[in-house]
Amino acid sequence: MGLSRLAALHGVATSYSPSPDVTVSVPDDTVIAVLAALGVDAGTPEDVRRSLVAAESRSRLLPPTVVVWAGEPLPPALTALPPGSTVTVEPEPAGGPPAPATSWKVPEAASSWKLPGVAEAAPDPAEFPPGWTQPPYGVHRVHVRAPDHHEATATLVVAPARVPQPPERTHGFLVQLYSLLSARSWGMGDLGDLADLAAWAGRTLGSGFIQVNPLHAAVPGKPTDPSPYRPSSRRFPDPVHLHVESVPEYGHVHDRATLDDLRQDAAALSEAVLNKGALIDRDAVWELKRQALELIAQVPLTPGRRAAYCDFLAEQGQALEDHALWCALAEVHGPDWHGWPEPLRDPRSPGTARARSELLDRVDLHCRLAWLTATQLADAQRAAEDAGMEVGIVHDLAVGVHPAGADTWAQQDAFAHGMSVGAPPDAFNARGQDWGLPPWRPDALAATGYAAFRGLLRGLLAHAGALRIDHVMGLFRLWWVPEGRPPTDGTYVTYDAEAMLAVLVLEAHRAGSAVVGEDLGTVEPGVREALARRGVLGTSVLWFERDWDGDGRPLAPEKWRQDCLATATTHDLPSTAARLTGDHVTLRHRLGLLTRPLEEELTEDVTGTAEWLALLARLRMLPEGDGNEEAAVRAVHRFLRATPARMTGVWLPDTVGDRRPQNLPGTWDQYPNWRLPIADPEGHPVTLEEIAASPRLHGLMEVLRPPKARTAPPGERPA
Repeated sequence: MGLSRLAALHGVATSYSPSPDVTVSVPDDTVIAVLAALGVDAGTPEDVRRSLVAAESRSRLLPPTVVVWAGEPLPPALTALPPGSTVTVEPEPAGGPPAPATSWKVPEAASSWKLPGVAEAAPDPAEFPPGWTQPPYGVHRVHVRAPDHHEATATLVVAPARVPQPPERTHGFLVQLYSLLSARSWGMGDLGDLADLAAWAGRTLGSGFIQVNPLHAAVPGKPTDPSPYRPSSRRFPDPVHLHVESVPEYGHVHDRATLDDLRQDAAALSEAVLNKGALIDRDAVWELKRQALELIAQVPLTPGRRAAYCDFLAEQGQALEDHALWCALAEVHGPDWHGWPEPLRDPRSPGTARARSELLDRVDLHCRLAWLTATQLADAQRAAEDAGMEVGIVHDLAVGVHPAGADTWAQQDAFAHGMSVGAPPDAFNARGQDWGLPPWRPDALAATGYAAFRGLLRGLLAHAGALRIDHVMGLFRLWWVPEGRPPTDGTYVTYDAEAMLAVLVLEAHRAGSAVVGEDLGTVEPGVREALARRGVLGTSVLWFERDWDGDGRPLAPEKWRQDCLATATTHDLPSTAARLTGDHVTLRHRLGLLTRPLEEELTEDVTGTAEWLALLARLRMLPEGDGNEEAAVRAVHRFLRATPARMTGVWLPDTVGDRRPQNLPGTWDQYPNWRLPIADPEGHPVTLEEIAASPRLHGLMEVLRPPKARTAPPGERPA
């Protein structure tokens, strides 16, 4: 009983329900291990009693972080303050003259008092605290002094009620950027290709967005983990995505012969991928780009460029310096900081400070690479906006980071060491999942006013029209798996979803960006409703949209939710062509991934697909007698367009009939995850130029093309 009570006080579940009628108890040793990762000793009954007394005797006037939503009642943390308490708010610096702190008394009717300036959705400036000239959205400090002289200081997050919304209806492409090679790529798709795709899709097809995979910095290695969902840092992008020739200093490199040799080697890499069946080799691409970028870095910056770089350094501050230092140290000591010399494992040690001085040139190089990448990210979003895209580039936030990477080194206190994020057993995976990603500590986040989360979001949203959040349910709870244990021995740990959402809404508001949550799979009751209330769009994948509360048949288009991104597939699912033909089942059979006989799996798959095709036929979206795969792919997207979904996403490989998944969950070396270029139905890679000219693509996009899309001017070949 004591252990359960202690666990509940720290948000650690002692049981969970994989389905409404089933409850599974969590092993005690799992609960004890998770509590230990949160700094709570529960190893013995006496430890439990001592920790329980400490937790229950801890009394605060305020929790570490308090959330106030514009236009909504104040939270209990404020309305429960003793009448007569003095509340002082120190406004967050806003770049101009600092606003003065504001103090007032909590009235006797404490439940009805208001925080000046945020009582209404559109506050009246007359209600602002003295010295405030705009709605006080932000992250402030609040101090309370009670009549009995008890005091408390906390972080106050004041957020708008909802994130900015995308247009009523828009469509766009979903693409894994590395897979999109153009004639000028250096062996994999890059930010120049992204900008070109956005400019073409916006102007020619009337597309409103391009959603890409996470572009986070990877952990270097030989080989580097190719998954974009297990990065070294989520705060900074990876310079492997740079388009080298677009760096302004490129044209002023003195050693042209070496630069030309590197470019020829890069062309050979692309040739091997596009015409010789080679896989995308991120390490080989980076080796060539690294050499070229080191030559480029020798070119002095012009005064204007130098000023822009200095501004970037000032804006990014300590976070960038830590990231660049980790990159420099990894070049010397290897990519896993746990094996570095003892002094270097602490980013604030004197030994690390000495290393910073010794590696100053390499630290500056990595800072400059981060700046160049951020600049090209901004260029891609600008190209999208110039092409008329209502949203632009939709960036992707991975659910976590690699345990050996830059973020876990620089922010060690924020992570629960010895723990990994995963998923509990369910109907699709009886063994559960372990993703190998250390989770954030909810107590550390709250104690720092969610500073790490705020910095992460601000960096990602700086050049984004929208942000997709992978496994958005992680804002509410995550499945923690103790190191060395199977995923079945994990448990859920809850986060302060109100605070996480408030920070998300605030940063999205500041950036003017929409937010899409990937809410597929097991979703805790109430989560989708909470996200929708804050304007976070969901994700609806056609094959999973069925009347689960009724007959289980495919859901009619008018019954789909409006506030979502609707699509036929994702990076972790089969392409639409593979789904329609059953190729995805036979692929999994060849790799030994099926848990049932092939015939049984095929029968179930064919039956499910047939139900969807029958619905498409009844709705006259699939021409009678037209059973070819290309027509069925168009019918699927015609259906998506008929739903009320705000955003319709088209998997770019679907436009040319690619049958191969980019990632096959449950595989590692058995399948070339994250290393395949976009290809045609026969598996022949196609370039961006070939995609843009594809009749199959244009036939599909006619289904989604809005009436006002651009037509070709005289003399130009129509799209």
